[in-house]
Amino acid sequence: MGVFDELKARGMIAQITNEEKVKQLLNEDKITFYIGFDPTADSLHVGHFVQIMVMAHMQKAGHTPIALFGGGTGMVGDPSGKSDMRKMLTKEDIDYNIACFQKQMSRLIDFSGGKAIMANNGDWLLNLNYIDFLRKVGVHFSVNRMLTFECYKQRLERGLSFFELNYMIMQSYDFLELNERYNCVLEMGGDDQWSNIIGGVELIRRMKSKEAYGMTFTLLTTSEGKKMGKTEKGAVWLDPEKTSPFDFYQYWRNVDDADVIRCMKLLTFLPLSKIAEYEAMTGSELNQAKEVLAFEVTRLIHGEEEAAKAQEAARALFGGRNSDNMPSTELSASDLTDGTIGILEVMSKAGLIPSKGEGRRLIQQGGVSVDDRKITAVEHVLTAADFEKGFVIIKKGKKVFHKVILQK
Repeated sequence: MGVFDELKARGMIAQITNEEKVKQLLNEDKITFYIGFDPTADSLHVGHFVQIMVMAHMQKAGHTPIALFGGGTGMVGDPSGKSDMRKMLTKEDIDYNIACFQKQMSRLIDFSGGKAIMANNGDWLLNLNYIDFLRKVGVHFSVNRMLTFECYKQRLERGLSFFELNYMIMQSYDFLELNERYNCVLEMGGDDQWSNIIGGVELIRRMKSKEAYGMTFTLLTTSEGKKMGKTEKGAVWLDPEKTSPFDFYQYWRNVDDADVIRCMKLLTFLPLSKIAEYEAMTGSELNQAKEVLAFEVTRLIHGEEEAAKAQEAARALFGGRNSDNMPSTELSASDLTDGTIGILEVMSKAGLIPSKGEGRRLIQQGGVSVDDRKITAVEHVLTAADFEKGFVIIKKGKKVFHKVILQK
């Protein structure tokens, strides 16, 4: 099976500018393609995961990926899918974020020996002469047409700045620049990037009389169409300091039944024939599929050892046993007042609640347990006797477990 057919069978492909030609290029030739990543944070998150997996599939098939980091576009910010203008970042912020992205991406993409290319659009965008750029590139863009694109239409009611209107032109220019530097003929990105990708394809055709192509892939959403990768604690990050391997594993272990197989296809390298076996499972059997999904995804991002630790910790929780790999918080005797500490205080110190008001709501709704004992009073306190074995395990909701250790 060619890589185009593989991507299609996994449900990754959303839109293509010329399906027959792109299929031929991907299945029969070896090309250079690019995907852009704007460094708006110091870590990639699961929303980037599908893009990285597409790059990995393409590289395995012999194609050369360019990971383009937005050292220039990141200073403007893509308005696609945003109701408000993004926060402006400093150049130092952007450079630091790019370094973090590069490190994380290298787990799945082989950048050695020219097998993949890292590029930064700041190298050409930050030194442009604005008038020359308008005369060379800007003349090829119709503002009337740009405003019909979804990425801009949804912002018009709230206010779209001229600053942001430039984003599509800059991204299109990136494709032109990469085409000239590396003979890059295909831009890929999430389906929310379709308008920007079309801009680049058309710019190359108008300025160089050459064919270039665009492909978008499926956004990571639930079966109900909601974006995946959000929890009560916020985004699910690939950085273990921001989302621990255990929490990362638990996120995938707890996906809805309806989303398991789709996530397997998008986010693992498991053969489609093997995934088909899990697809035949129903009811409680799907827990096995969820374990496989969680282990495979965690292994790809954090490595075999961390995935095994997370799996062992999760199994220990369901089996009612202690685990050294469970997320934990240490308290000292000084944290207790007269030998006691309130449950809200403990949960706050453990990072289980954003505020004590949220903790009160959880307790009143029956969503908090300590050592399998449901807490019913917001005034509940833990005493030194509760820590007789050295720790307690707090359970929040059905899926979040945390070990709180009292130092002697």
